[in-house]
Amino acid sequence: LTPFLFAALLAYLGDPLIDRLEARKIPRAWAVALVFGAILFSLLLLLLFLIPMLTHQFKGLIQRLPTHIDWFQMHVLPWLETHLGVEPESFSLRSVQTKLVAFADDIGDLAGSLLESFRASSTALITWMANLILVPVVTFYLLRDWDLLVARVQELLPRHIEPVVSKLARESDDVIGAFLRGQVIVMAVLGVIYSLGLALIGLEFSLLIGMLAGLVSFVPYLGLITGIVVASIAALMQFHSVLSLVLVCMVFGVGQLISDFLLTPKLVGDRIGLHPVAVLFAVLAGGHLFGFFGILLALPVTAVIAVLLRHAHDEYIKSVLYSD
Repeated sequence: LTPFLFAALLAYLGDPLIDRLEARKIPRAWAVALVFGAILFSLLLLLLFLIPMLTHQFKGLIQRLPTHIDWFQMHVLPWLETHLGVEPESFSLRSVQTKLVAFADDIGDLAGSLLESFRASSTALITWMANLILVPVVTFYLLRDWDLLVARVQELLPRHIEPVVSKLARESDDVIGAFLRGQVIVMAVLGVIYSLGLALIGLEFSLLIGMLAGLVSFVPYLGLITGIVVASIAALMQFHSVLSLVLVCMVFGVGQLISDFLLTPKLVGDRIGLHPVAVLFAVLAGGHLFGFFGILLALPVTAVIAVLLRHAHDEYIKSVLYSD
């Protein structure tokens, strides 16, 4: 089921671009080929370059953590005990260090273990390859026939409710589509800005930290807070200097200014029509109730609910209950 859902998401995000190309007198088949090629090329770049680099930095981070823990216990804990009265026993990290060393050893053998598992189970290998092939194939056909599928669904609606349902569907599509497409671009650009900025100040694991901050930036200010906290800890461990913390704050401050005054107003705006606190609540509630997929679906579902509530509000204002 996952390949079909992922393919449907890609087709949903790509269809407006195909419609724009069609409006420029480009045949839909050629428009689909262009958009499909761009999506496929982006995914290949992600698989071939970005993911291996992130994996390499993550492995390096895990291997370095025991050294950082030793430095923390030798330098930071005495300062905390002297100035704040913190008991060193409350920060016993030896067990964590032992587990991290074991995890670092295990992660080095992860690729080999996966390869052996694939060799031992031909069914798993066939299933994995089939899913990998299914995503681009299903995406291509959905992109080609998207407008036709939407029209068929519209034809099946009972005539007496079709105008209202179509209106709500269009409004929901406008909100979700514009928000998702804009937010994906904002997240990617912020990830690049944070990664480049941290790399310029010489921070190790800059790509990993920057992309993490960009990824969680779909929740207002969560990317900023997460990035500053993680990057500050990494900078303090690496440089042992307060100046590095100032540089980290400058990197994320510049990124947040670009996001607030340039990227978000132009690409996202107030599409979803929700207060930042409501967005944060929706994401946390979705994650608590349905886990990772709940986090992914929280904002689209909330956007649809917001459209329905606005429609209910408009109907109530026009009703006899309100006028009386």
